[in-house]
Amino acid sequence: MIKTPDVVVIGSGIMSATLAVMLKRLEPRLRIQVIEATTDLAREASDGWNNAGTGHAGLCELSYTPTRGSDGRVPIGRALQIFEQFEHSKQFWGALAASQMVGEPRDFIQAVPHICFLSGVDGVDFLNARHAAMQEHHFFSGMQSTCDPTEIQRWVPLVMEGRASAPAAATMGVGTEVNYGLLARRMCGWLEQQADCEIASGWKVTHLQRDLDGWKLKLSCLESREVQLLRAKFVFIGAGGGSLPLLQSTGLPEFRGLGGFPIGGQWLVCDDPNICARHDAKVYGATPPSAPSLGAAHLDIRRLNGQRQLLFGPFASWTTRFLKQTGSWSDLPRSLRLNNFAALCRAGLHNRSLVRYLIAQGFQSMEHRIKALREFFPNARAEHWRLVQAGIRVQAIKRADRGAVYFGTEVVTPSDRSLAAVLGASPGASVAVSIAMDVIRKCQPELLATSDGRQHMKQMIATYDQDLKLVANKNLFESSTRESAERLQLDGRT
Repeated sequence: MIKTPDVVVIGSGIMSATLAVMLKRLEPRLRIQVIEATTDLAREASDGWNNAGTGHAGLCELSYTPTRGSDGRVPIGRALQIFEQFEHSKQFWGALAASQMVGEPRDFIQAVPHICFLSGVDGVDFLNARHAAMQEHHFFSGMQSTCDPTEIQRWVPLVMEGRASAPAAATMGVGTEVNYGLLARRMCGWLEQQADCEIASGWKVTHLQRDLDGWKLKLSCLESREVQLLRAKFVFIGAGGGSLPLLQSTGLPEFRGLGGFPIGGQWLVCDDPNICARHDAKVYGATPPSAPSLGAAHLDIRRLNGQRQLLFGPFASWTTRFLKQTGSWSDLPRSLRLNNFAALCRAGLHNRSLVRYLIAQGFQSMEHRIKALREFFPNARAEHWRLVQAGIRVQAIKRADRGAVYFGTEVVTPSDRSLAAVLGASPGASVAVSIAMDVIRKCQPELLATSDGRQHMKQMIATYDQDLKLVANKNLFESSTRESAERLQLDGRT
């Protein structure tokens, strides 16, 4: 273990691995220490079984285009932002693949249709309006739309077979399925081969204390109970649900009143090869009105452990743990403070519909879950599906939000920028590259202040300093997305 590293990265998931690799590529002389509590790397939120594997690009997620404006049009600004951020991710991964840093790209990323499916008169009307707004922009100009049941059945036969006659509409764009856990582990493998980079697994950071020239970290070995101290100039906390107690341990005023509420997840999983062979898409439906911030249910093709599976969900579940692998039932109670208790209570009162939704989800039987599945797959049979525990997300609750709950992914830092932490969930892993760039701009701006630094960044992300959303940059977008698709072997599709 490096005793006096320049940078300590807590966690080995996609967020941490991305930032560590980006920093090392920008400044090879940096001494970087990665600390991971589990003995295996990237086994929490980034692991393939703990997330949907969707390369979020705004193609099918209605939560990014939830309502119409006063003029009847569907605002697409959030979808454009997510799409551009995912383009940065593809460029970064493509550059790593071209440099032979992450092995065969098809092991961790595949092209797959992203489909949005709605039924009923209102659903069809909204989806048509959404498509009309989106196809005007060059990001989504190739998106297809249809209300023809025969065409929808050709796209997603399982969704249409056995369905009662009713108006239906679908849109389709070519997106991606990503195994973020495998990708993170390959990036960590590259890091371990670099000088002045080490990864310590099986060690947990238990306390952070501000020091004169950075941070003092207290670490505990989960197997031997050995305790070590590290000092670092900069700390990045990418520990998922484990970020909250570490932020609380700093005692910094910026994090006073910060609380968290954990939400477990579950998937219905089908392994039957005959069924899995007939569905090759990620199909998203309507966002539940009682819990719009949790996003929509979806029926996804996944390729994990060399096998095709279908995943349906996610279903919410009750938990007091902040982490799936190394968490404890006491995580939530131990996070309560006098300065955050009122904020947590206010959030519960302010979001009563969400609380009722989570309670209902927690008491669902397998029969109810299969009933929800049949809204997507009418002919689904219960014996073909099993229930699997997914990852845990910890929703950050802040006093400043006065009871409002904002789902998403954000970076928090103290005023001196000596520390950064990632809070939140979706779009999460999909925008890890943009989050890493944001951390560097805020906390390590000197790395981009020189012409060499900017050139190194452009080698990793060719358009990092360009706004691809602008009409004037349409040709730049087309050329950059074509290059990343070729590097990632996405069959010429973006």
